[in-house]
Amino acid sequence: MAKKKEERTHALLSASSAKKWIHCTPSARLEDSIPDEESPYAAEGTLAHSICELKLSKLFTDRNMTDRTYKSRLKKLQENELYSPEMDGYTDEYADFVSGIALGFPTAPFIRIEQKVSYSNWAPEGFGTVDCIMIYGSELHIVDFKYGKGVPVKAEGNYQLALYALGAYQEYGFLFNIENVHLHIIQPRIPNNSSWSTTLKELLVWGEKVVKPAAEKAFKGEGDFQPADYCRGDKENYCKDGFCKAYGRCRATMEKNMELFKDAWDEKNNSRKLPPLLSWEEVGQLLNKAMFLKSWVENLQKISLERIVSGLEVPGWKAIEGRSNRKIGDVDSAFKELAEAGYAEEILYDRKPIALGELEKLVSKEDKENILQKYIVKPQGAPTLAPEDDKRPAMVFQRVSAEEAFGGANTYKEEK
Repeated sequence: MAKKKEERTHALLSASSAKKWIHCTPSARLEDSIPDEESPYAAEGTLAHSICELKLSKLFTDRNMTDRTYKSRLKKLQENELYSPEMDGYTDEYADFVSGIALGFPTAPFIRIEQKVSYSNWAPEGFGTVDCIMIYGSELHIVDFKYGKGVPVKAEGNYQLALYALGAYQEYGFLFNIENVHLHIIQPRIPNNSSWSTTLKELLVWGEKVVKPAAEKAFKGEGDFQPADYCRGDKENYCKDGFCKAYGRCRATMEKNMELFKDAWDEKNNSRKLPPLLSWEEVGQLLNKAMFLKSWVENLQKISLERIVSGLEVPGWKAIEGRSNRKIGDVDSAFKELAEAGYAEEILYDRKPIALGELEKLVSKEDKENILQKYIVKPQGAPTLAPEDDKRPAMVFQRVSAEEAFGGANTYKEEK
């Protein structure tokens, strides 16, 4: 049974899960039947968002906030056990980005911070909270802060931000003659900042033609389950990357993945039906089909282990102690005694420079630009397999003959 509206802390058709329920309409009701479990990463992100809200409020919406009040509120947030000093740098980057947009207008724009908006004109009972809404003249800006560092999020065609923009239009469209919409993602920990612009007219067409019909089905729990699949042209795994709560246990995903075995196994004779050596055409086709199989199995292992560790059972499986390495419990005391015993510090300690990311946090902005920047290089990344429709350019490799590999004209030649 679906939860009552007043019992919800989030929309059934939430903006953050829009890609899932638009492509896979029954997933909204399915996910709603699974209890929420807030991860430490989500709680960390919530804290970072609270710091962002405080900083933007001080800059734009609460002009009566004194420095003393600001510092007091910031200190309280910093007392949270999930706080780390690097949060200040990342949230400053977000505040600087928003300020940069605002200062680009001739006069102060209309700004709302952590504003709840409704996009119910396109999705039943749809609502969400926007990190920052900015409107000036005919321009609408939606800015979203992402504290996660696992999955890069792009602004182009972003379902979540597009729904936020529709919500902002539903809320403020009668006050402003909005024509253009600009979506911004600030994801500083990767880093991954991106922006994308469209027209309100195009956004409204998307809302009517794509969102509304899918939302009506999703709200009723109707339609067919559609697991993400590169073979259908999906560029993103909205099941896994969208953190679908049903992903590991989704029967439709299981059936899609198990289709692989039908190509290679003769169930009637209980034997393989493909030749021992696959052709390269078959390898390419199987890789395309199996793109999500590995991550799906890893997710099955993850949710099963979490269930067992919580005291419940997964028939046929148990949790065992993994491999661990020996370590010194009290390094300072141990090394102190070794030093007193006559061992030199250069023998006991391995001196090495700190990581670039940590170094950038320590040096000033001026020194970063004038000194550090000229020494930073970005080596070529290791080759990674990707589908041919991936937008990133393909690496070019030159096949080298054995003669060339062993020296070409300089190879050993026996004298006549």
